[in-house]
Amino acid sequence: MDYTLPLNGLAQGRTVFDWKAGKEFFEAFDNADILSSALDVHVTVEKSGRYIGIDLDIEGYVTVPCDRCLEDLDLPVSAAPRFSVKFGEAPQEQAEDSKEGEREILYLPSSDADLDLSQLIYDFVNLSLPLQRVHPEGGCNPEMVKYLGHEESSPQVPEGGDNPFAALKGLFDGK
Repeated sequence: MDYTLPLNGLAQGRTVFDWKAGKEFFEAFDNADILSSALDVHVTVEKSGRYIGIDLDIEGYVTVPCDRCLEDLDLPVSAAPRFSVKFGEAPQEQAEDSKEGEREILYLPSSDADLDLSQLIYDFVNLSLPLQRVHPEGGCNPEMVKYLGHEESSPQVPEGGDNPFAALKGLFDGK
């Protein structure tokens, strides 16, 4: 599927695009972590003179392996990045100039007539996923948890000499 906006061909005013991003989308990026997905990508483009504003709304779910039991885990995805497109070179001091209100600024060469959003969609989906991807308490495969030899709960920090942080205990208590 093509996730490209024809910037030069856009009419003045608002234009809406609706796309789907499934398993094939992530396979194109050689992403082995996302096993499947059902994402709706809603794009609203506002063009007024030289101003182009792009609003992405990404909703749905992705399936990843659980970090604990390796069974499939469906995670919700919700991202709503906002962009303003500017043509020309990005300024050298981009840190101060990288936002325009609540919008990130995308700098494109003046010669670009199209904007491929696939990399942005991919990045924002991955950024919306949690670092630790585990089933809710009790949701992991009990056979796998039994095989791993530990209870399905958060790891506990040992007390006493085995705890590398034991020396910090009472640091702010005035002890």
